[in-house]
Amino acid sequence: MTGPERLLAERAIAQVLDRARAAEPTVEVDQVSAAQLDPGRLVELTSPSLFSTRRAVVLDDLADLSSDLVGQVGDLARGVDADLALVLVHNGAARNKKLVDAVKAAKAEVVECPTVKAWELPQFVSREARRLGGSADSEAPTLLVEAVGHDLRALAAAVSQLLADSETQAITATQVRRYFGGRAEVTSFAVADATLSGRTGMAMEQLRWALSTGVAPVLVTSAFASGVRGLGRLIGAPAGLRESDLAREVGVPPWKLKSMRAQARGWDQRGLANALQAVAVADAQVKGAADDAEFALEQLVLSVAGNRRS
Repeated sequence: MTGPERLLAERAIAQVLDRARAAEPTVEVDQVSAAQLDPGRLVELTSPSLFSTRRAVVLDDLADLSSDLVGQVGDLARGVDADLALVLVHNGAARNKKLVDAVKAAKAEVVECPTVKAWELPQFVSREARRLGGSADSEAPTLLVEAVGHDLRALAAAVSQLLADSETQAITATQVRRYFGGRAEVTSFAVADATLSGRTGMAMEQLRWALSTGVAPVLVTSAFASGVRGLGRLIGAPAGLRESDLAREVGVPPWKLKSMRAQARGWDQRGLANALQAVAVADAQVKGAADDAEFALEQLVLSVAGNRRS
């Protein structure tokens, strides 16, 4: 797998492992970061197992592979071993790109995991609905992107939630507006927008309301990540761009720029960098690193607000 979009890479890895388990239910599966490998560990992982006739090895973060292991991994990828399924995951960075090219030249199966562009996100929503056995009407995908943002994981979670609550397995514009458009269902983006605008008290109130109405914690951290990154792109955008070009540069609909400009007056790049680090910590916490997701999100609001200029 090659490319920066982690959600697509994770799904591709899962499909390969599912095929391996279908072929041999007792297949031994190992997943390891390339940065943790040494020659002995690589030999151990790719040698015949004592417990199974087949092995599957997922070698993640290939860009971090030590240079002295590049040739050994390349030989393994080019070799034909029916008892070993070797999955290489590269994020698309320049480092170790020659290894990726060599694997492609060897006619190995390659799955591209590119960043999904902003204008492609409604199509992603439609495909995601079909993947889960449902559908979406013509207006719903765009409305959902506007409400949830540009993070694929957050969009996928929202599609899953909407389909689970739909009796017809169809996502409609009315349903999206009902879930993401009103005070009774405060969106994750409302929490992030209030925080980034300096309205900490309102953000706390909206956060508690959102969680009480079933908004998933991961949607909140995704909204914060999208909001902080968007402000960073707005602050760093070239001067003199037309409104439509600036919206494309920032990655938001044109109507969103007015509120973002108001938010940006309270931020600089250092504050945004600190805020993004706080988002990363909270995201890990709500995904299992902490026991209390609600407390982690409250701390996120306070931490992000604390990095805003008064």
